[in-house]
Amino acid sequence: MTELAAVKTALKTQAVETPSWAYGNSGTRFKVFAQPGVPRNPREKLDDAAQVHAFTGAAPTVALHIPWDKVDDYGALAKYAQERGLKLGAINSNTFQDDDYRLGSICHPDAAVRRKALDHLLECVDIMDATGSKDLKLWFADGTNYPGQDDIRERQDRLAEGLAQVYERLGNDQRMLLEYKFFEPAFYMTDVPDWGTAYAHCLKLGPKAQVVVDTGHHAPGTNIEFIVATLLREGKLGAFDFNSRFYADDDLMVGAADPFQLFRIMYEVIRGGGFTPDVAFMLDQCHNIEAKIPAIIRSVMNVQEATAKALLVDGAALVDAQRTGDVLAANAVIMDAYNTDVRPLLGEVREELGLDADPVSAYRRSGWGEKIAADRVGGQQAGWGA
Repeated sequence: MTELAAVKTALKTQAVETPSWAYGNSGTRFKVFAQPGVPRNPREKLDDAAQVHAFTGAAPTVALHIPWDKVDDYGALAKYAQERGLKLGAINSNTFQDDDYRLGSICHPDAAVRRKALDHLLECVDIMDATGSKDLKLWFADGTNYPGQDDIRERQDRLAEGLAQVYERLGNDQRMLLEYKFFEPAFYMTDVPDWGTAYAHCLKLGPKAQVVVDTGHHAPGTNIEFIVATLLREGKLGAFDFNSRFYADDDLMVGAADPFQLFRIMYEVIRGGGFTPDVAFMLDQCHNIEAKIPAIIRSVMNVQEATAKALLVDGAALVDAQRTGDVLAANAVIMDAYNTDVRPLLGEVREELGLDADPVSAYRRSGWGEKIAADRVGGQQAGWGA
């Protein structure tokens, strides 16, 4: 197999999980802008997700968020997804939108609140059992706003205790993915603020606990690819939440702010053996002003383009330059791959899969956007908190 053929083969295996909440209305703390045709329930979210997969061929799973995607029969929802060529992916918990969580959830000083949060997390594992989902994704808004507000060490003890109880409930083929965020909504101290804290808890828990790297959850200038390389080296990188940031947790389309960073991350994924189903490539984005479905299609394409460029890095030439200390030659290898226009290559890959070479244009021609705008009139649109 030629090198180019191997790259094409690899690209055909790539899968990007889309988030159910990205299909609903979202916004900032100032305003949520509603759009016509937005889904009103989890099934309509899956209908839209099926369109993304149909035009990209690379988005076969959909992450759920509980209780935003709460239904009476999760087995039936999984069957509905399957009928549309999809599977249900990670189950995301929500321990940040209840009044009881003002001072935290599983790190809260009140044992009754901690119990409430824990019961919700265990409910999410029950949902995993019903849907066949393998991943429980945990992000905690827990933290403090002022020095002295609570005991930092005791909060870590509470966190460890709660995670251990959830970990014990997981099945043999299930895993816990722990996300981190260095600030917001807690501004003085966040209980899981960085990859080191997440890694330390996952390491203590065991092999079914791994770290999620959200590409928007880092301070400016953070070398995310170093974090990725280190977690892969330790066997603790479980998933990505792909999005893009200019300032803080902007949740913009992946690759929008710094496509070169996305390329560098994907190079480390490939270099570290992370281009496998064991590392989930998930989107976590809020499409506040742009149309939802084409934005998600574009996001999948952005991940594909960064991956294609990373696969084109001349590994032998790079190693040779590194070993001989040729700094400029080594950098040139990386830059040559990044500066390659991979859009024709990806167009060929899609056509070989029986797809249109340009997924966004194909979607616009399909008329789906106009159809759902006409059909989804009335009812309560899904959105932030729904």
